[in-house]
Formats: sequence, C-alpha cells, structure tokens
Amino acid sequence: MAPAVAGGGGSGGRRNNEGAGNVAAANGGAACVCGFPVCACTGAAAVASAASSADMDIVAATATAGQIGAVNDESWVAVDLSDSDDVHGGAGDVQGALDDRPVFRTEKIKGVLLHPYRVLIFVRLIAFTLFVIWRIGHKNPDAMWLWVTSIAGEFWFGFSWLLDQLPKLNPINRVPDLAVLRRRFDHPDGTSSLPGLDVFVTTADPIKEPILSTANSVLSILAADYPVDRNTCYLSDDSGMLLTYEAMAEAAKFATLWVPFCRKHAIEPRGPESYFELKSHPYMGRAQEEFVNDRRRVRKEYDDFKARINGLEHDIKQRSDSYNAAAGLKDGEPRATWMADGTQWEGTWIEPSENHRKGDHAGIVLVLLNHPSHTRQLGPPASAENPLDFSGVDVRLPMLVYVSREKRPGHNHQKKAGAMNALTRASAVLSNSPFILNLDCDHYINNSQALRAGICFMLGRDSDTVAFVQFPQRFEGVDPTDLYANHNRIFFDGTLRALDGLQGPIYVGTGCLFRRITLYGFEPPRINVGGPCFPSLGGLFAKNKYQKPGLEMTKPGAKPVAPPAATVAKGKHGFLPMPKKAYGKSDAFADTIPRASHPSPYAAEAAEATDEAAIAEAVSVTAAAYEKKTGWGSDIGWVYGTVTEDVVTGYRMHIKGWRSRYCSIYPHAFIGTAPINLTERLFQVLRWSTGSLEIFFSRNNPLFGSTFLHPLQRVAYINITTYPFTALFLIFYTTVPALSFVTGHFIVQRPTTMFYVYLAIVLGTLLILAVLEVKWAGVTVFEWFRNGQFWMTASCSAYLAAVLQVVTKVVFRRDISFKLTSKLPAGDEKKDPYADLYVVRWTWLMITPIIIILVNIIGSAVAFAKVLDGEWTHWLKVAGGVFFNFWVLFHLYPFAKGILGKHGKTPVVVLVWWAFTFVITAVLYINIPHIHGPGRHGASSSHGNHAAHKKLELDRVFYGWP
Repeated sequence: MAPAVAGGGGSGGRRNNEGAGNVAAANGGAACVCGFPVCACTGAAAVASAASSADMDIVAATATAGQIGAVNDESWVAVDLSDSDDVHGGAGDVQGALDDRPVFRTEKIKGVLLHPYRVLIFVRLIAFTLFVIWRIGHKNPDAMWLWVTSIAGEFWFGFSWLLDQLPKLNPINRVPDLAVLRRRFDHPDGTSSLPGLDVFVTTADPIKEPILSTANSVLSILAADYPVDRNTCYLSDDSGMLLTYEAMAEAAKFATLWVPFCRKHAIEPRGPESYFELKSHPYMGRAQEEFVNDRRRVRKEYDDFKARINGLEHDIKQRSDSYNAAAGLKDGEPRATWMADGTQWEGTWIEPSENHRKGDHAGIVLVLLNHPSHTRQLGPPASAENPLDFSGVDVRLPMLVYVSREKRPGHNHQKKAGAMNALTRASAVLSNSPFILNLDCDHYINNSQALRAGICFMLGRDSDTVAFVQFPQRFEGVDPTDLYANHNRIFFDGTLRALDGLQGPIYVGTGCLFRRITLYGFEPPRINVGGPCFPSLGGLFAKNKYQKPGLEMTKPGAKPVAPPAATVAKGKHGFLPMPKKAYGKSDAFADTIPRASHPSPYAAEAAEATDEAAIAEAVSVTAAAYEKKTGWGSDIGWVYGTVTEDVVTGYRMHIKGWRSRYCSIYPHAFIGTAPINLTERLFQVLRWSTGSLEIFFSRNNPLFGSTFLHPLQRVAYINITTYPFTALFLIFYTTVPALSFVTGHFIVQRPTTMFYVYLAIVLGTLLILAVLEVKWAGVTVFEWFRNGQFWMTASCSAYLAAVLQVVTKVVFRRDISFKLTSKLPAGDEKKDPYADLYVVRWTWLMITPIIIILVNIIGSAVAFAKVLDGEWTHWLKVAGGVFFNFWVLFHLYPFAKGILGKHGKTPVVVLVWWAFTFVITAVLYINIPHIHGPGRHGASSSHGNHAAHKKLELDRVFYGWP
C-alpha cells in the first residue's frame, strides 16, 4: 500500500482528517493514512483527492506505512506518503523521512512476470525462425506466386512483431510522491514555490467540438489544485469566432463560484458537467448540511450557465442584426458581428466578408482573467448577495487568456502545430512559465492533483534531462463493450509504460507536460541514452560524460544554486541555442528565452506582464507571417510537415538526448471524449496512420536519427512509423486462404508434423505472452482481445488507405488534407447515450472489410459444399483453412455490427446474415453444374441424376427430411 497526503495543521488539514474519520467509521475501521475521505484504501469506488494546497498549511504524515492500492487493476497509486521504514515514528521522524525521500520513485515489474515474458519472446523468435525455414524449404511448385507472396508476408509479420515486442523488455512504474512535493514547496502561509505552469487548450471549430465541452475543460483547469498565481490557462481558437470567446467569458464568470466551491469542499472531479453527472457525491468537508445547500445552489447556477452557453449563438446573431440594422447598412455591404460591449469583432463574422472569414482574420489576444496576487485572498461570508460562505476559502482565480492567431490567404497555417507554436510565443510574452501542459478541448482535468503529479517528474533528481511527461489518454462516453477499442489501453498501459524503461514514452498529442526550453531547440545538460535498462550505453554515445546531480534541487531549505556552467555559459549565439533570427523578429520574445532556460523554484518570481504593450506584443508574435524565414516548425516548436505533429515533435527531442516519462495516476488525470461512430473512428485512425507514414518518408525517419537515441527507442519509433504497411500483407492473408477453396491451390501444399509443431509453438507463445503482458500492464484480457479485433478492421481499411495516400503524396507531390474529427454526436443521446454507435455513415474505407467478409464466408461455404458434394472426401483437408476463415470473421465481427446500424444492437442479426450468405453460397455451388467442371462425374447423361441425388442429400442435411 502506498501512502497519500494527510492533513496537517490549519483548518484544511482538520477538515480533511475529519472527513477521513467519518468514512473510516462508516467502514468500521480507523481513519486511513492517506487522508482521502473516499479512497481506494477503504475500498470505496468514488473519486477521491486530498484537500487543495490553499487549504493545506503544513503537510504531516501519520506513522502507518501504506499505499493507495490499485483500483480496477490500475498500477499507479495516487500519492506516496511513507516507506516501509517510516513506521510508528514521531512527527519529527516523519518529517525527516519526507525530507530524505525523492519526489518520485521507480518500481520494477515483478520478476515472476517479467522474466518469463523476456524468455518467451526469444523462444517465440526461435520458433518463428524455424517455422519460416521450414516454409522456405517446402515450396509449392503448382503456385509459386502464392508461395513467394506468403513467405514475404510471414517475414513482415515476424518483423513487425519483433519491432513491437523488443521495446517492451523493460517495463517500469514511476510513482510520484505528492506529500514530499507539498513539504518542499508549499508554505504555511498558503503560498508555494512550485514553478509556473502554462496550460494550452486548443479548439478549431465550436460546432464540431461542442463549446460546452471546451468550457468544462477550462473550468477544470482553473479549479485544479496548483498554486493559483503559478497557473495560467491559454485557449487557442483557430476558428476566430465570437461564439468561442463569449463562451469563455461566461466560463470566467461562473468560475468565480465554481472554483471556490471546489476548494471549500474538495470536489472531484472538477469539471462541472462530469461532477453533476455522478450518481453519488461523496462529501469531503465538515458540515454535510452546508455542503448539500452549497451544491444545490451551484447546480442551479451551472444549469443557468449551460442555458446561456447554448443560447449564445442565437444571442450573438440577434445582437449583430440589431446593430447592423441600426447602422442602416445597404444591401451588399458587409454585416459585422458585434461584441456585447458594442464593438465589432475582429475575428470571423457570422456572414463572412473580407478580413473577417475563415482563414482570413486579424489576430486576437484578450485577457479574460488577470493574473492574481501572490498572497491568499479570502472570500466574503454568506450574505444575501453571496449565499455561499467563502470566508475561509481562497477565491483567487488563475489567469485566463483567449488567443486567436492571425490568418491570411496564401499562408500555410499548419493546423494544430501552428496553433501550438503561436501559443508558445504568446504565453512567453505574457507569463513565460517554465513548463507547458497541452490539452485538447474535449479533455478536462479529472484528478485535481494531476498537475502536481506531473511536476514531480520535472523536479526530482536527474529530472533536468526530462523533456516531457506523457499522461495516458482516458475517455468517457465509450460504449461498455468498447466496440472499436477507443480506450486503447494496450498501447497506453503497455507500450508507453514499457518505453518508460528506455528513453521514455512517445508524445501522443494531448495530456503532455513539456519543459519549455525543449521547444526552443535546447539540448539536455547531460545525455544518457542507456537509461535504467542499459546505463553503460550512455558512455558510448554521450557528447559529455554523464554525471548525476548530487542532490535534488527540491530539498527544503536549499539555497538557489547556479545552473551548471556548461549549460549557462554564452555560446556561439549568446544564451540561445540557435541564431536569434531563427526565433523571429520579436526582441521581446527572444528576451524571454534565457529566463525560461534554467528555471528554479527558488529563483526570484518573474513579473507577469499583462499591460497593453505586452498584449500588443503577444498579438504580433501570433501574426500569420511571423514564422517566415525562421526555425519554427523545423528546429523550434512543434514540427510541421505531418498530420501527426505530436509523434515527430517528441522524436526530435529524443534524438537530441532528452528523455521523457510516463505518469499514469488514479483517479485518471485527464478524461476526454472519443468518437464511437465507426466512420469517425476509421477517419481518426486514417489520420494517425497517414501521419506515421509521412514521418517515415521524411527527414525525420528514425532509421537515420542521431546516436543519442536509445537503440530500443529507435526500434519503437520504427514500429510507430511503419505499422500501416501491415495492411498490404494482411489483406492478402485474409482473402487468399479463402479463395484457395475455390482454386484448389493452398499456401501450404503438404503440411507435415513439424509444420504443426512449429505453428503450435508460435501461436502458443503468443497467447502466453499476451497473458503476461496483460498482467504487468494492468489491463484485462477482454481489452487485449478487443484491441486485436479493431487492429484487423483498421488494417483492412484505414491502414491501406494511408499507404495509398502517402504513396500518392510522395510520387505526385500532393498535400494530404483531413477533416476535423467531429465530437458532436449524431444520434439521440437523451434516449440512448450510445446512439451514435449505431449511426451508419457510409465511406469508401468500408469497402475492403466488406469484401473480406464476403470472400471468407463464400470460401467457407464452397469448402463445405465440396465436402458434401464428394469432391473432397476428408474434412481434415479443409479444417485448418475453415478455422482460419472463421478467425478472420470473428475479428471483423465489430465492423459487421457497425455497418448494420440499429440492427447491430442485436448481435444475433450479424450471425443470421453470415449464416444466410453461407447457406445460399453452398446451395448455389452444388446446384450449378458448370461450377464443378466438365466431365467430373463421367457422362453428361448421368450428371443430372448425380446432381439431383446430391441436392436430395443437401435437403436432408438442412431441412431434416427423411
């Protein structure tokens, strides 16, 4: 058991402990050491969190050792409070233990799981090699093309499996210690020395990406448990629509009520929509009656807030029509969109016109919430104007900034990557926090401790070489069966956790905490590509000798230490890693780079600038032409040239020697929405796979990366950029065996005993490896199997399309464009929350899987008919092929349900259609004479009698006739 935060001195700590005592009493036990009123330790299933930092003056720990246990097979624990040595000690002993412990620890996977896992990988590799040797030695002279193609496919499948498996040799767990973090950074007066953090939220279309979801994301960020004066939220609106801005203005108003309410009662989760949808609301404060009254009041205000958000589009149009009518505009004159204060909106207008349309509008930077003071500000007591008592609650709100970068015709705005780079420059001018967290607009902070958990990995020993911390993506609104593997936990909890034991996980687009200087092209102070698995490799490839820091910079009472001379000294370009012109023409922005280069939590606080000059400078650095003839998009910031800018951006950091870390916490850090509609899901996978291939055919191909890239990390990147090629071989393997029943030519002409032995070992070890991986990754067998099913669907559709698109781009130099994945459900969610699952939107991506399904049904039916017809006398001859056909159909079963629409709600319907097609094919094969070939039964005169006899036999089989 791992420990969590317990309340210490001050009212916040007392309130937290009382809540824990109440829950413990209800469960018939003593108060839990973690201080969580409803926690995994007590077996409760509700979301839990420690009291906010504003209410926790001093962190104290109880004497009992323990750890918040894994919930639902989760392998991370929320907080680490004490080690096994810290048992039944006094307060001074506990504080000393906290002082000596790092802010996170690394845990190895149990040897009973990991050692057999590693051995079986090599056993399967040997068995597969012997299997391929046998295949090469047993040719099929009747169909050489079939033999050659199948051998090539088996080589590829083995190679791709090896690419996927080798990086998983050293999975580890990293556990952040929030108690130590609070002890070292939080002060008794409510202030904190934690470094600043800028949170980027990006949206491109308030219609396809519901604006209410974006507002909830922003509200959860404002309410997160992180020092208020060191947390800044930036919203990037690429649509430039007034609707988004006014929704954020409404969110800022509602935040004045929602954020103090969350702090007062330690609300979890802190996205209001998700919180109010909870069936139970565990209480975290002192007075149950007060909580009920406060919640009822806030719920009413939130309902009013939603009504205003939903009515904004109509209000803006009505207001604009009123102003335009008052202006006496004539027909043909531009009709402006007007803000509430009576000024024209500088962005996109409802009725597009020059300089005010999509892709052609001015840049906008507006501060919705100014930077708060550095001291706590308690709220007012309850009164007629303020029904809620916030007299003991800090009511400050983090800074909130709306940004819409300038867009002009003729400029390539580089989609999301360009928006992130614009936010990076604008935030540097306004707040210049040393760390950046990026979130998609549909993701909200589910665990208020998430920001602190991520920062733990940036402030510990040897953490100055960490470029980013990647959180797993979790989703809500997914159907209970997860029909299209939206959760994708095999990748997040398996692959990414395993990469954490090498150079670190890859960057996957959202939920990622960056060190700002890594985006500016800085190199790490030390380079060790070996990592915990192969530390000796660091000396082989490092530019400078790798030396670990002696002590953490987070030790309490430590004095500010100057950064290492090697990293601070002026170089060829002064304090910048590249020429100043590579960063653009803004001197103000260039001046912020050295200040963010070597952040220290004990350094003097940088003054945040939000005056008119700073705002004007922020607008200028987001201009459409700012990046012309600069290093942005190539050597600086998010990388351009691919639709998966996330993967290549993380890769560019890794090849410089930077490392990354994986942070999986429970309750989940961030939760978003995923497309459960089949068409939207296929287009999402198409975009990802196309971007991966674009990286492979670019200068960022991992085959040619620097020697600072860990060898197995390189293997992982090669796998990420080549996996769509699997489609070319998988389509062959899912169709040709079925067609072999018609042609009579099989991939393996005469299988021997050794063939079956090798095949059994290859398949058996694969299943055992899957079981072991499921155990150490903390996922379920069902999730593993569902992932395999959707892999088959994606390979036969999206992967193939990605290969064709990228080949077209490479050969004909044509750009690839994608539509934004719609988060707006098409079904009736009021009647059925998963209605969108059964909406059929036909697309060309569905053609290939449909053909594969038909081919396998027809092939199996023909084999069955040939046995009944006496053409094949032994079932054993076709049993293996028929089994493989049903294996293919079983993997495409979720796809078949999806294309049946509402009829797919009844699984039996799919089986009925398959059986119907099977029977019709078999009957037609037997009853159409020319299919059998001429002269198969001797004279033509006897053929009719033979066919009639076989038809009678078939009728007896199917209808039970005597």
